[in-house]
Amino acid sequence: MATVDVTVMGAGVLGLACGYACAARGAKVRVVEWSHPGAGASGTPVGALSPHVPERWNDKKAFQLDSLLMGDAFWGGVEQVSGMSTGYGRVGRYQPIPDEAALERAHARGVEAETLWQGRAVWQVVAMATAGAFAPNSPTGLLIHDTLSARIAPRAACDALAAAIVALGGEVSCGAEGPIEGRVIWATGYPGLAMLSAELGQQVGSGVKGQAAILAHDAPNAPQIYANGVLIVAHGNGTVAVGSTSERAFDDPYSTDAQLDEVIARARAVCPALERAEVIERWAGVRPRAKTIAPMLGHWPGRAGHFVANGGFKIGIGLAPKVGQVMADLVLEGRADDIPESFRVEASL
Repeated sequence: MATVDVTVMGAGVLGLACGYACAARGAKVRVVEWSHPGAGASGTPVGALSPHVPERWNDKKAFQLDSLLMGDAFWGGVEQVSGMSTGYGRVGRYQPIPDEAALERAHARGVEAETLWQGRAVWQVVAMATAGAFAPNSPTGLLIHDTLSARIAPRAACDALAAAIVALGGEVSCGAEGPIEGRVIWATGYPGLAMLSAELGQQVGSGVKGQAAILAHDAPNAPQIYANGVLIVAHGNGTVAVGSTSERAFDDPYSTDAQLDEVIARARAVCPALERAEVIERWAGVRPRAKTIAPMLGHWPGRAGHFVANGGFKIGIGLAPKVGQVMADLVLEGRADDIPESFRVEASL
C-alpha cells in the first residue's frame, strides 16, 4: 500500500476501533497483529455493553455514556462499510432487586438517569412477571430495566472492524511484527502494559484473567442480565454467553477450571431458562487493567509519534466507539480535548 500514515499495533477491539476511525478520516492505516483479530481479551464471547450506575457522576461515566450512545451509529457504520455483522443490538439489561433498600436505590438512580442520561435512555423498575421467559429470578419480584445497555458479538465485531479498515484502503497484517511506519498506536493488551511498565520503570497496569462460556439457547432479542456477579448475554445466533471471573493471580492465561463451572451454575440459578442449556464452548483470556482502572489514552512518554490505547479492562468494548474518535483526534490532529485527565497515560505514572 502507499506510505502508511498510522500503524496500529494490536487487533483487539480498541486497536481496530482506532484504526477504523483514522481510516474513516482518510488516513492510510496498517494494523499489525501477531495472531488474528480478537486474539486476546477481545475474543471473549460475552459482549456486554453496559453503563455504570447513574449516580456520583464523573468523567469516566460521562465518557462511557457518550460511547454507548454512539453505539448504534458506530457499529451500524462498521457493518455498512464491511458488509459483515457485528452482532450489535441495543437490547437493554435486567438486574434483580433483592430487598427494600435496593429498591429505594433503584428508584433514586432512575431519577438521576432522567438528567444524566439526557433523556436518551431510562433506568426503571419493572415487574419480573412482565419481563418474559428470559427474566432472572428476583426475591422481590422486581427488576431494574435499563434501556442503555446493548450487546455485541466481540469476535464478529473485530472481524468486521478489520474488514472495514481494508475496505477503506487500509491493511490488516496478521501473524506479523511489523513493519512500523508513520505515527504508531500501541493497543497491545496486557503484554503492552507490561512493556510500558518496563520502559517507564514503574507498574502502570497488569492483566486480570477472566473465564466465560457459551451455552446453546435461543433468545435473540432478550435483554442481557447482570445478577449475583454473573453476566448473561443472549446473542442473535442461538447462543447465550455467561461470564466472568476476575483472577489477579493465574498460571495459565488460557485454561478454564472449576471457577467457570461455578459461574455457569450461578447463571443457571439466576436464569431458569438456561437450566438445561448445553455448554458448547469454554473460554479464558486476560484483560488489560491500568493502575487507575480507567483506559490509558495518549502519548507514549519519551517516544515521539507513539501513542497508547490500552487498559480497557471490563468495559473496553463499550468504550471502543469513543476511544476511536478521541485517538483519531489526537493522532491525526494533535487534539486531546476530549480525553479525560483520568484516562491520560500520565495519570498512571
